[in-house]
This record gives sequence, structure tokens and C-alpha cells, in this order.
Amino acid sequence: MREAKQEEEEEGRGTWKHAAFHVATTIATPAAYAPLPFALASLGWPLGVCCLVGGTLVTWYSSLLIASLWKWDGNKHTTYRLLAHSIFGPCGYWFVALFQQIASIGNNIAIQIAAGSSLKAVYKYYDNDGTLTLQDFIIFFGVFELILSQFPDIHSLRWFNGICTFSTVGFAATATGVTIYDGKNTDRSSINYSLQGTTASKIFKAFGALGTIAFSFGDAMLPEIQSTIREPPKKNMYKGVSGAYGVIIASYWTLAFSGYWAFGSQVQPYILSSLTTPGWTIVMANLFAVIQISGCYQIYSRPTYALFEESIALQRQKGYKRSFWRLSYTSFYIIIITLISAAIPFFGDFVSICGAVGFTPLDFVFPALVFSKAGKMPKNSNLSHLVRVTNFLIAAVFSLVAILGCVGAVRSIVLDVKTYKFFHDM
Repeated sequence: MREAKQEEEEEGRGTWKHAAFHVATTIATPAAYAPLPFALASLGWPLGVCCLVGGTLVTWYSSLLIASLWKWDGNKHTTYRLLAHSIFGPCGYWFVALFQQIASIGNNIAIQIAAGSSLKAVYKYYDNDGTLTLQDFIIFFGVFELILSQFPDIHSLRWFNGICTFSTVGFAATATGVTIYDGKNTDRSSINYSLQGTTASKIFKAFGALGTIAFSFGDAMLPEIQSTIREPPKKNMYKGVSGAYGVIIASYWTLAFSGYWAFGSQVQPYILSSLTTPGWTIVMANLFAVIQISGCYQIYSRPTYALFEESIALQRQKGYKRSFWRLSYTSFYIIIITLISAAIPFFGDFVSICGAVGFTPLDFVFPALVFSKAGKMPKNSNLSHLVRVTNFLIAAVFSLVAILGCVGAVRSIVLDVKTYKFFHDM
């Protein structure tokens, strides 16, 4: 805890474009928006569109709130945990630490399952009779992430995150194009958009869909990203966040709407699993997906790595000893994530529960609370009142979303565990 309170004085070096790369890489991942058509199918057109558009606007607004609190009290808070500590004290620090770990670990489990699924799809395209399983590809991806984890910080991966951002656009364009192609070549009379299942099943699916949409906008790392940005950090972060959300809107909305239109209520939780032809474009989409989520995995692993580093005072270690400790704790982390991903490869379930329990508190509820508590309100009294009411409504509504999403996700996991064996080759 003592090390956690220390402020990092090194000035950031990144531009607003680097901020946009990091934010887009963190939020707009195939693991995040590939399940959106399925979420819409669980809600139906009217409610699904409203939830998706509302989630976009609220998280963009919340991200700007967090960015505006940079040095709010004159001190530089380089992590979300330290920002929370400066406003709510130790309770705020541990609140964020807990939910940040839930979000980052749950997110990376979902990412590793998605990466394994995409790699397996590419493999099966070239060798349909091959014997490698989903679990094999989950392990391959884990080894690759272990190599990337030896880079010391997010800024050292800026070149890779730039590639990941372009892969986001490539994935969205390819997946959307193939989705529309498949939709046009499908007998449209066979497609229906009615909600499937019993009344209870429809309700719980809708709850899970709320968690999925919350997951798709997960970004519990904004202060960490902002600390890497050069002066003026507020202005550069505003531009970076807004630029990233331009990418998010173009990719999220297009793929979500076209995916639901093309496949209706039969769309799969991972949209690429619904695609059929042409095969080479599906391979491209899967490769784009793997590249992009490789960078996202790194960004979300950093809060956990930071806790390890604080506990062993890694900054004081030198040379081979420092490298040994980094290899040790990154190996431990990735082995645990890989084991869980391989044993329980239920992508849609992890997306829902991670969104509900991890990202909703950090990306919807907490920004509204910390901004109001910090007292950084507009000078205009009417505008100040409007901001307070808006923040209260966001905190209240999305607290309810977190509870409902968690209920729906837990039910889905229980049903899947009853249906499938551990280490099932999905």
C-alpha cells in the first residue's frame, strides 16, 4: 500500500494519437464487439438499439469525466487506484483495486477464449481433419502473451497498439462485409427476429445481454493511459478519447446491426462462428481478431502486474534479478488465465459476467461518483445542477444493470457447466 501511494513523476511522452491507439485497443476489441449482435438478438431491435447507443454515449461521457480529473487536487495520479484514493481515501483505493482485477482477469479470460477460437478457425480452414483442439490454441496464445509481457509498460508497446488499432478497423470492415454478404445470400424468409425460449429464458438472456453491452465498452485503465501522455494531458486525452470513440462507433454499431440483421435470433455469441462464406475472408477476420486482442490483453494485464511489482518493489531491482521477477509473476498470471480459459471455454458467459461485475462499476458508476465527490462542477449553477442529476441517474441505473447482468451471466454459466464437461473442445 505504501508503494501504491507513491506518485510517478516521470512525464508522459505520448501524443493524443497514442492515447487514441491505447483507448481504442482497450475498448474496441473483437472480443468486445463480436458478441454485440447476439446481445441485440437477446433484447430485440428497439431495446437493443437503445441500449447500444446509450452505452456508447454514457461511456464516452464517463471517460471525459475521468480525464478531466487529471491533477484535480494538484497531484499527479497515475493509476485509477490512486485517483480513487485521492477522492475516497483507502476505501476508494481498494474498491477500484478489487473491481479492476475482476475486470482485467475476466476480460483476459474472454480474450484468450476468443483468440483460441479464431486460431482454431484458421487452422480448420486449412486442415479440416486436424487433431489440434481449442485448448491447444489457447495455450499457444498464452505463450505469445508471455513474450509480450516482458515489455516493461504500456508505452513500450505503443508500436504494437498502433498495429492493433488498424487491425480493429480491418476486423470490423472484414467481418461486417462478410456478414452482409452472408445475409444477402441467405433465404431471408428463414430469418426471424423474435426472442427465443421460455419467458424466464428471455428475461435472463436480456439480463446477460446488458452485461455483454457493458463489457463491450470496458475501459478501466484511463488514468494509466493518461499518465503516458505528454502535456497538456487533459486536452490530449479529450482528443484521444473522442478519436477512439469515432473508431468505436464506426465498428460497433455497423457490426452489431448488420450481424443481427443477417442472422436474426440464430446469431452466435461470437459473430465469426456464424459466418460461412467466402472462406478466405473469414480467415482474414479471424487473424485481425487475434492481432487486435493481443494488444488488449496486455493493457488489461498491467494492473495485476502493477500489484505484483508493488509487492516486490520491482523498481528497486536491477539487471537479471528484475528480469527474473518479471518473468516469474507474468508466467504465474498467464498460466492461471490459460488454465481457466481452457477448462471453461464459455466465451459469452465470461463476457456477460465480466461486463456486469467488473466494467459496469468502473466505467459507468464510479466515474459519475468520483466526479461529483471531487466537486469539479461547472460554474454555471443550472449546468452544475444538470451534471449532478445526470451523474446520479447514471450511477443508479447502471448499478441496477450490474446486478441484473450478473444474475443473467451466473445462470448461463450454471447451465453450460451442466451441459458441457471441463476442457470441452468447443
